Amino acid sequence: MENAQNLKSAAQRSNAIASMIRVNQAGEYGAKRIYAGQLAVMGDRTPASRSIAHMAEQEQRHLSAFDKMMAERGVRPTALYPIWDVAGFALGAVTAAIGPEAAMACTVAVETEIDRHYAEQLEDIGDSDPELKAMVLDFQADELEHKATALAHGAERAPAYPLMSAIIRMGCRTAIAVSKRI
Repeated sequence: MENAQNLKSAAQRSNAIASMIRVNQAGEYGAKRIYAGQLAVMGDRTPASRSIAHMAEQEQRHLSAFDKMMAERGVRPTALYPIWDVAGFALGAVTAAIGPEAAMACTVAVETEIDRHYAEQLEDIGDSDPELKAMVLDFQADELEHKATALAHGAERAPAYPLMSAIIRMGCRTAIAVSKRI
């Protein structure tokens, strides 16, 4: 009986770790697509767009690391890739079309939720997966840097900032919840 419970517990832990990796990889892909949409609209003509390009490079590094971890551990990707592809690009393009401050407001909203999400994961991981924990800590630091950069670029001056932030944050929470399972 005890062996069966230990096996069940190990399987649950393995499934939880796979879910974390899947959702993190999907989130990095979504972030990359948001920045691609913003850059498609803004080009490289503003200081904000140069910062966005730098953040996009960091997101690509995160995505590549999670892609590698998924392959090594046999974790399946989310089935929602086509949705995150279009939705991420559209969110980026729309916020950039509103203006550089709105593009930065999008970053603040997304990174606020990602920071919260990563903090929850770190608590759940504990000492059970040092490799994943180190990766999450590293990437969380980058995400907080993105948030600080976006605030410095006037995110809070975006039109309807509180409403925009609330809607984007709600969308992020939904995407996180769905990507864990699907």
